[in-house]
Amino acid sequence: MITLAEVARHAGVSASTVSYVLSGKRSISPGTCERVERSIHELGYHAGARALAGGKSDVIALVLPLRTDTYAPVTMETVLAVTTTARTYGYDVLLLTGDDGPAAVRRATAGALADAMILMDAEPADERLPLLRESDKPSVLIGLPADPTGLTCVDLDFTATGALCAEHLAALGHRDIALITEPSAVHEHPAGSAGRTLHGLRAKSRELGLSVHHLSGGDGRTAMTDTLAHTFAEHPATTGFVVQHEPAVEPLLHSLRRLGRPVPEDISVIAICPDRVALHSSVPLTSVAIPTPELGRRAVDRIIAELTGEGAADITLIPPALTTRTTSGPAPA
Repeated sequence: MITLAEVARHAGVSASTVSYVLSGKRSISPGTCERVERSIHELGYHAGARALAGGKSDVIALVLPLRTDTYAPVTMETVLAVTTTARTYGYDVLLLTGDDGPAAVRRATAGALADAMILMDAEPADERLPLLRESDKPSVLIGLPADPTGLTCVDLDFTATGALCAEHLAALGHRDIALITEPSAVHEHPAGSAGRTLHGLRAKSRELGLSVHHLSGGDGRTAMTDTLAHTFAEHPATTGFVVQHEPAVEPLLHSLRRLGRPVPEDISVIAICPDRVALHSSVPLTSVAIPTPELGRRAVDRIIAELTGEGAADITLIPPALTTRTTSGPAPA
């Protein structure tokens, strides 16, 4: 059976253009329409038959987390990016909550509910992955599991992120630095984002001659003050902190002030977080942005490529970008 992608190649246009000509959802020039229609006729492409055979719905299911620790504005940035990008291809988006686990995946992959699926909350060890591998419908994970074999994933390159943070602090003269993550994040999921950041930070620090300590930071001010007091007692030369745990950022800044270690005069802080978080902190944070809108856009682009037969399972890692604001500066003399 002729595919939409084959029609697009024959007509010399993109698959989305063929889709728009068929659906009428976007204005296409008369010359392009004529070329596409001629290819459809010559190749014998029957869109209606294909839709019935495949149960095509022009819907992409988006599975998103609804956890108490989820920062809703950031989640909605991704949802908006997925939705608006999908519309440019003529697709609607169906939101499914991540609380149902495998059940949500089964609903999205069974029958004609959706043509494809995006999972926003992919984890290193995710019980839904076998279902995705078994399904004949395209899927994209925002995140990187421990074993991505046979899956399409988009994520920030957290290994490169750790290396970038080490380079920034080293250039400012810091020689003893610490990474603060969610408690047990690295130990439970060494292949997760925090584990990859730590790996990149340590590798680059060895190259640059820096010392690195890993801390599991509590969310509260008292817990953070105790953690810092212990850190400075054990490693008094520590002058740089990288934080990859958003709830720990404000307790860290507060505790440093309480301990008489001003930022950035004595201590530099880099946060790995969405720009919205960095800009709305009590002070503008030097940060490596988690590019939530770009992750959403790229996830849809990968889905469309697979739906039109123009893509295969692969991993897309977005290079990190560090923005210097008010929380990093030269190491104290």
